[in-house]
Amino acid sequence: MSDEARLSIPSDLVFDDAGLIPVVVQDRASGEVLMLAFANREALERTEATGFAHFWSRRRGTLWKKGETSGHTLRVQAALADCDRDTLLLLVDPHGPTCHHGTRTCFGDRTPIQVGVLSELADVIARRARERPEGSYTARLFEKGLDHALKKVGEEATEVVLAAKGESGERLAQEAADLLFHLLVVLAQRQVPLPQVLETLRERRRGG
Repeated sequence: MSDEARLSIPSDLVFDDAGLIPVVVQDRASGEVLMLAFANREALERTEATGFAHFWSRRRGTLWKKGETSGHTLRVQAALADCDRDTLLLLVDPHGPTCHHGTRTCFGDRTPIQVGVLSELADVIARRARERPEGSYTARLFEKGLDHALKKVGEEATEVVLAAKGESGERLAQEAADLLFHLLVVLAQRQVPLPQVLETLRERRRGG
């Protein structure tokens, strides 16, 4: 990990009487909880220094790096403490399955998928559909009906194509965001929940 992107772990954590703290590991991209482990100060120091998750094994009584044998490492992108500072959340990019049984998570392969801001946005869109607040662009989309929203999806898709052929990655990101937003509106109008779409993607990932 470069100095510019150096991982920083909170320094004011509260450890238990055994010198350990529970660590929740979450996939940064999908939002899935991958595993629960424990760490002592040394494990967290190793994690911070290398950028890869290290833990303390209560069963073996030893420090261990996740994936040291299997190669299924966890690249840590951020570390967040809870409000009481006695639990740590690691946001990671996993390389391969997390569980030693070969499943994506230690809770199996069929854990609910959440994609952070997309899920939050889908919830906001659903509220706008119910409440129809005055002055809301989203509410106007629902009032104008499905055909209008579909037209907007087509327009935004064209904008994405044009932006992709240009030189500005920033514009492409903006147009892609517009497309995703209007697509979520269409899904809400047709009452297709976002988790259903994500589950379809997960099934295709398994087969691809």
